[in-house]
Amino acid sequence: MSLLQREFDLSAQIKRTQETARRERKELMTYGASHSATWPPDRVERLKSLFGAGLSCSRIANEIGVTRNAVIGKVNRLGLSRPKGLAARKSDGGERKRPPWRLKFISQNQLLARLPRAPLPRLEDIAIFDGRGCSLLELSAGKCRWPINEPGEENFCFCGNAQLAGFPYCVGHARIAYKSPGRLRPVGP
Repeated sequence: MSLLQREFDLSAQIKRTQETARRERKELMTYGASHSATWPPDRVERLKSLFGAGLSCSRIANEIGVTRNAVIGKVNRLGLSRPKGLAARKSDGGERKRPPWRLKFISQNQLLARLPRAPLPRLEDIAIFDGRGCSLLELSAGKCRWPINEPGEENFCFCGNAQLAGFPYCVGHARIAYKSPGRLRPVGP
């Protein structure tokens, strides 16, 4: 095949693509955006009847052969809604059972809230830094990681007191770092 023949074929393909695009634009202008091959009137009626029967959007999608998101979008565009008391019917498999154990994620604030409610001394009364401190090289597991002074200064160190279980800081520094909403102090004069 010669170079000229290839160029001719390529220009013919481009022309066909342009004609197809023009035809599609013309159809869109003629029928409007509401005309869609996915939602013919009989399918919309079937959607309304299945939705009224209480089927879930997934089941409706499987029944009429579209995606779940297409069903949800069409239901919203049609303005259909279920009464608050009537939710989609549950599957016939019964209620799902939870596994015997579940991994629980708890925040440090929740952990602090679970601590026993003994009378807490005022922050000023807790001996936070007793002067021993430790360098980064001396810092090990079980030592408070609260920085003392500014990094780069000659006397910079870490607290080094015994850590509160589950926290990187000692009791005094944990109370400063993790204030529960009930313990927040008012800001201002």
